[in-house]
Amino acid sequence: MEMAREAGLKPDGDDYGAIAYRKAIEAFAALVREDERNRTWTQQHWTEYERSIAAEEREACERAIEELLPDADRGDCAAAIRARGQS
Repeated sequence: MEMAREAGLKPDGDDYGAIAYRKAIEAFAALVREDERNRTWTQQHWTEYERSIAAEEREACERAIEELLPDADRGDCAAAIRARGQS
């Protein structure tokens, strides 16, 4: 219900409309939960997910290097991190 409110969904003004709205939102939420439970990830989904996490981690490491190391030391470290992404 909170997500429906955040999305701007509002019930009709009368009591019957509010009851019907609440039932519809609850039914929709149940369908979404069921769909999530039944979603099956293939190996390709997991591989893409793992690659995206690794890419985010490399980017975070590059940002840390830029913030923490003196200019002279940055190049070799950043190049080493980028090279890991190429393999």
